Amino acid sequence: MPLNREQVLDAALTLADAEGVESLSMRKLAKAVGVEAMSLYHHVKNKDDLLDGLVDRVWAEMAWPAGAWRESLRERARATRAALRRHPWAIGLMEARSNPGPHNIAQHEQMLRVLREGGFSVADTARASSLLDAYVYGWALQEKALPEELNAEVAERMLRFADQTTPYQAEMLREHIATGGYDFNAEFEFGLEIVLSGISSLPRAPA
Repeated sequence: MPLNREQVLDAALTLADAEGVESLSMRKLAKAVGVEAMSLYHHVKNKDDLLDGLVDRVWAEMAWPAGAWRESLRERARATRAALRRHPWAIGLMEARSNPGPHNIAQHEQMLRVLREGGFSVADTARASSLLDAYVYGWALQEKALPEELNAEVAERMLRFADQTTPYQAEMLREHIATGGYDFNAEFEFGLEIVLSGISSLPRAPA
């Protein structure tokens, strides 16, 4: 079967997930699909075009329902976090593409539609969408950097760096992390509800 763009993007996504997008090269990608590097340029214009396609693939995974604005945004935030956990290399690239793909555009339009139809002003819609994205992207970046699980063993290692000058850090490690109080899902949901509550305090036009 002749090679097509979708197959090239599939292979590139697999490589990026396995090794990071920084290590993705046209030569390595060509080897993965069994062609010479020059053959790839029949399907992607250049490395930027390849990255545009990859990022749009990540956007495509963020299916979220329409409906009441708060529940819709909650599900969108969860879907975004889940996609970035699957593809941590994408953090930092989601809003950085100069040629956004169709899924990227559709996702942003849906975000704005949900807020505007929820009664928020144009200005507050812009602020709320930026705030929610900043929270989710920031959380994903922090989650990428932290150990997969924060438990007593991790707390014990971190306590080696806490001394009398950092009593509150030591307190948090002993009383919250070491006792199993820190759960990534619960902490994400805690922060998300604070963000959504802040958005809900903005004035809205009647439905």
